[in-house]
Amino acid sequence: MTFSIVGRCPETGQLGIAISSSSIAVGARCPWLRPGVGAVATQNITLPALGPQVLDQLEQGLSPSDAVDKVLTRNGYSQYRQLTAIDHLGRTVQFSGSETLGTHNAVAGEQCIAAGNMLADHSVIAAMVMAFENSEGQLADRLLAAMHAAIAAGGEAGPVHSAALVVVGELTWPIINLRVDWADHDPIGQLQTLWEAYRPQVQDYIDRALAPDKSPGYGVAGDER
Repeated sequence: MTFSIVGRCPETGQLGIAISSSSIAVGARCPWLRPGVGAVATQNITLPALGPQVLDQLEQGLSPSDAVDKVLTRNGYSQYRQLTAIDHLGRTVQFSGSETLGTHNAVAGEQCIAAGNMLADHSVIAAMVMAFENSEGQLADRLLAAMHAAIAAGGEAGPVHSAALVVVGELTWPIINLRVDWADHDPIGQLQTLWEAYRPQVQDYIDRALAPDKSPGYGVAGDER
């Protein structure tokens, strides 16, 4: 039903998640990030509460492995969960319960970890990690490169219909938060199009939030600056 990659940029400290699923609105349930703390993707039979709970444990100083183990033990039904996480130091962890659906896999790489279920082939996840490690550009670019690699390697056993890209930096809110909640065809391609439109505006939206009196014009009717 879902494949995802969680990654960190060692140069900027940014944390990010790219994810796609056959289910509607995967971005509403599965990616969870906290600036300076970590990023968590919770998928398969999704319990959204796992994301913020793992982040709480990371913020208290637990390692990713200990944080995931503690949260899964507390909530029960761990056999139905698939979960990956990375902390602000780049340490990763993955968990795939015995009831994870279909062909599934998880692979850790340099500053990243990818996982998926209902896959066309185990190699899909390794292809994601390789693409992330060997691509250039911003963290968002590298995460999307991994998603395209997943599709090229076969993706899910069936079609995907939703996708999301979320990145956090030093601010308390996500600097990138783009979603395709439903598409009959190629949600990852549509997400790429959204990112290409948003990429040149990322800093503008940060400037407008922090210093609206000094920010560039908004480019809308009635704005005469």
